[in-house]
Amino acid sequence: MQVSDFDFELPEQLIAKAPLPQRDAARLLHLTSPLQDTYIKHLPHLVQAGDVWVVNDTKVIPARLIGKKASGGKVEILLLEPSGQDNIWSAWGKSNKPLAIGTVVHFSDSFSGQILSRNGKHIEIQLMAADVGAAIESHGHMPLPPYINRPDSEEDKQRYQTVFAAHEGAVAAPTAGLHLTPELMQKMEEKGASFVYITLHVGPGTFQPIQVEDTNDHIMHEEAYIIPEQAADTINQAKQAGNRIVAVGTTSLRTLEAASPNGVLQAGSNRTDIFITPGYTFKMTDALLTNFHLPKSTLLMLVSALAGQDTIKAAYQHAIEHNYRFYSYGDAMFIPKTIGC
Repeated sequence: MQVSDFDFELPEQLIAKAPLPQRDAARLLHLTSPLQDTYIKHLPHLVQAGDVWVVNDTKVIPARLIGKKASGGKVEILLLEPSGQDNIWSAWGKSNKPLAIGTVVHFSDSFSGQILSRNGKHIEIQLMAADVGAAIESHGHMPLPPYINRPDSEEDKQRYQTVFAAHEGAVAAPTAGLHLTPELMQKMEEKGASFVYITLHVGPGTFQPIQVEDTNDHIMHEEAYIIPEQAADTINQAKQAGNRIVAVGTTSLRTLEAASPNGVLQAGSNRTDIFITPGYTFKMTDALLTNFHLPKSTLLMLVSALAGQDTIKAAYQHAIEHNYRFYSYGDAMFIPKTIGC
């Protein structure tokens, strides 16, 4: 498929730069026929008895570190994931001049890092502090997406994080989950839904533009996931009983589809680079709660696979005409698979 088929024009003023005061105050576009404008707080009305809503409980780390070289040159590091030894992290590095191997970057008087290897913007850095975890927490910044284009704030520490975030490792939030509150989830449970928690540590590749025109030439980023045994059992039993499996966010959907190659969800830890485009046959997911996505992005292709390209184009046009808020801190869509495939 051609990447240009997934392009659209979005007015700059529709990009949400900050969260709404209340998590469940966002608008919700229900992809029925005709399209229905509603609100996240009305999600209980969309619940069907027996639904299993699958949420991603990854926790965003303050992965953006800003420091200086001995020369005084500014360096920005985005931590991706630890290598598992000696406080060495895979990361992206940015500075005025390429970061040479051996360069020491100072983030504070007691927190620094040494560049061990470099391949383009990808680096390996060894972090050095009395307590590296505490130093990251103290000096790191929340890794807001580039389109928000402002410094992170104290508010972002809470609001660029789901209320059920539990397992540290993400460098981007599973944004559909940002809308949920304990009170809203309780109301949904009273309507017959149950919630199951899985973990996919969201990587920065989710924001990276596709650099090719043919989707067959795109190399998808890889992310780690964990599906607990109990979660897999609950989902498989619900699927077998004919109940809906509702993915809260594209990260939950990608995990469900990656871990069920034969239509049965497999528990355990693994990594996935699954790339879902129109024509894909969904094995586990019956509906999706998701925010609006970037033009020409892999996630726009994913929702087009679930709902159909014409349906998504019409939905996005409707959202633009009705001043919906876009992207991570924006409004959302509810997509039942019956609309598409």
